[in-house]
Amino acid sequence: MTATFRPNHSVKLPTAWYALNPLWQGGEATIQQGLPHHYLAPTWQMLLLGDGSPTRHLQLLTGEPTEVDVIDMSPIGMDDDGAPALLQAVPGPRLRRQVWLRTASGQRLAYATSWWEASHVDEYLQNRSLPIWASLAQLRTELYRDVQGIYCGHSPKLEQAFGQSGPFWGRNYLFWHRGKPLTMIYEVFSPYLTKYLGSMQVNPSNGKSPHLEV
Repeated sequence: MTATFRPNHSVKLPTAWYALNPLWQGGEATIQQGLPHHYLAPTWQMLLLGDGSPTRHLQLLTGEPTEVDVIDMSPIGMDDDGAPALLQAVPGPRLRRQVWLRTASGQRLAYATSWWEASHVDEYLQNRSLPIWASLAQLRTELYRDVQGIYCGHSPKLEQAFGQSGPFWGRNYLFWHRGKPLTMIYEVFSPYLTKYLGSMQVNPSNGKSPHLEV
């Protein structure tokens, strides 16, 4: 059962990004195959492993517009930024953007970090207060969401920010546009979403973490 804490909405602006400390992680083969339901319920797999827009999914789940709070826009040059190796597919020098995804009424639902080629970020994020999906939809940008990694792990910072105890589930993926990588995105979802998606696990096996091929 997930314990709930009072959200802290005064989390300091980060100088780094909030990566999960993984208990387990899976790669492309696991994503294609899917996870046993006693590790991750089907509804959660549809959110994490599907190629649809999480912004749109969150809006449909909650019945409220999904809004963003931008907490970081940092040039990182050619630094690997402690990001998944997939970052190397995005040309540099790069810019890192961090946001909270929340309902219009203020409930935080997810955290996302994205890395962009710095010279092109203004072209695709003309209104930086909009979710990425909304920005690209306005431009009628054709995209392919290529999910490459899934994670289950802990983060004290996210526990504080979400007001929820871990572990948390997250993923990373590339957006492809015209055959080229546009951005890499790392997302972590709040357990608050169990309100809409149900339990994260179906008949959990003693709380054990998945032992699947990475």
